[in-house]
Amino acid sequence: MDTIASLFSFITTPVSWIIVQFHKLYGAIFGPDTGWAWGLSIVSLVVVIRICLIPLFVKQIKSMRNMQALQPKMKAIQERYKNDRQRQSEEMMKLYKDTGTNPLSSCLPILAQSPFFFALYHVLSKIASGDTIGVLNQQLVNSAREAHIFGAPIAAKFTDSAEKVAALNASVTDVRVVTAIMIVLMSASQFYTQRQLMQKNVDLTVKTPYMQQQKMLMYIFPVIFAVTGINFPVGVLVYWLTTNVWTMGQQMYVINQNPTPGSKAQDNYLQRLLKSVSSHGEVRGRRRRSVVQGIVAKGADRNDNERKFIAGLTKAGFAAQADGTVIKSDMVTADAETGAAARRQQPKRQSKAQRQSGGTHQTGETKPSLEKQQDTPPKPAGKSSPGTPRQAKSGQRKGSQRPKHPSSKK
Repeated sequence: MDTIASLFSFITTPVSWIIVQFHKLYGAIFGPDTGWAWGLSIVSLVVVIRICLIPLFVKQIKSMRNMQALQPKMKAIQERYKNDRQRQSEEMMKLYKDTGTNPLSSCLPILAQSPFFFALYHVLSKIASGDTIGVLNQQLVNSAREAHIFGAPIAAKFTDSAEKVAALNASVTDVRVVTAIMIVLMSASQFYTQRQLMQKNVDLTVKTPYMQQQKMLMYIFPVIFAVTGINFPVGVLVYWLTTNVWTMGQQMYVINQNPTPGSKAQDNYLQRLLKSVSSHGEVRGRRRRSVVQGIVAKGADRNDNERKFIAGLTKAGFAAQADGTVIKSDMVTADAETGAAARRQQPKRQSKAQRQSGGTHQTGETKPSLEKQQDTPPKPAGKSSPGTPRQAKSGQRKGSQRPKHPSSKK
């Protein structure tokens, strides 16, 4: 670890300078030799670093969104080449390259913090040995050596011997209890952050390698922190616990305010938005209007959460508009009823038989057919008596006969 830290020695001077500036501020409040002054200086260092990394975090979010948008295509590749793993991997890499997506984007903040992390480790190692480093002179080094956080010196480690811990005016029990608690909190916060991302902010309907990667990171990172944490000084554990808490809060904000489409977090967000629209009768806020506008623009491509949201608006008596606003759906219903009434007023279309027979006159009289317009032959006399039904001729249908047309001769 010392060799790795020495590789980042070029950044130890800026890191030590930031710590000293914050130490002057907190030292005036809590005392220069207290653990609060040095501990809060390390916490403030984390805040400064994370603020500087916000643009990188925004880039990470965009890359993760691109990964979510590519999931249907990735699933199609999996189905197409499910029996050829090599071709599947090649097509995946080609898809990443064509869309400019980095599947390892979730690791970018950790990689960007690595120089500061190892530089701080190098600074604390020098403090533990009593050597000056960066802008820390001997007086500041001695002050930092005397600083204790809950009885543990900020430069002490879990694996330090009793003699080394005694040289820092502390006991092995205090150091190991404090470091063990901080290691557990550090690993638990990392696990919770990744688990929150997997359960709430990922579209679980599509299984992709990206999903497997995130699930793997959820278990790997806490184990790494737990194993390597015993070699970290207390000050480094303070640094890493603070950055994990920052990441957890940042992730919670993103999940609540900008969830991934198709995720459980999006469903919760849209339900809150539906409740707000139902209570106030409008979409409040520019960002919320842009969300509704995007859902309307998707049309038939909406996911289940978005279709559920639109159905909820309709049930509540509202209709979403293309500009992201909503209007009372009774106006839309009135327009639909007007159009339906206009369609009902149109004349009915005649059937083919009606068109061939000439249909119906406007006066209501029926056109006689050509056959019935022809004169029928006279009835032979004496064949039947009045009131007696005629005898059916050979080949004629028995029973009542069709009445003759009035125009036929009697």
